[in-house]
Amino acid sequence: MQRLAIFMAALWWGGITGVSFMAVPTLFAKLGSPAVAGPVAAQLFSFQCYAGLVIGIGLLMLLRQERALAHFRAADATAENAGRDVDRMQRSLGTMGFVLLGMLLALVQEFGVAQKIVTARASGGDLRFWHGLGSVLVLAQWLCAGAVLWRLSRRAPA
Repeated sequence: MQRLAIFMAALWWGGITGVSFMAVPTLFAKLGSPAVAGPVAAQLFSFQCYAGLVIGIGLLMLLRQERALAHFRAADATAENAGRDVDRMQRSLGTMGFVLLGMLLALVQEFGVAQKIVTARASGGDLRFWHGLGSVLVLAQWLCAGAVLWRLSRRAPA
């Protein structure tokens, strides 16, 4: 289960890295026109949002199961081993927080900021502000996914 969680976190972090920092900038550089590249980039970011939500749900399920197993082990363990299991439960809870925050940021980006970008483009609104906010949200999602990957790949104490 631990390997699956690490794989999922790596997929989440790598997906954000590939789409946000490689594919989208390449679209704008190679297609030449923001009017052509923008809708394609919007579709990629939308896909990234939904992929992050699915991966996040999977990670939450795995982390919840890991936390429950650590809880049962702590109840039956010696004092030394119980301390390790309590530490695992606390780390798991912190990791869940990063997963939830990343998912929340993805939802705000997809259903809040993305809509404002479309509206600003059509109505002549503050497109620069909404693009900047969207970039901050993507960076924050990337940091959350990186924190989850970092925390999950940490070696458990022997």
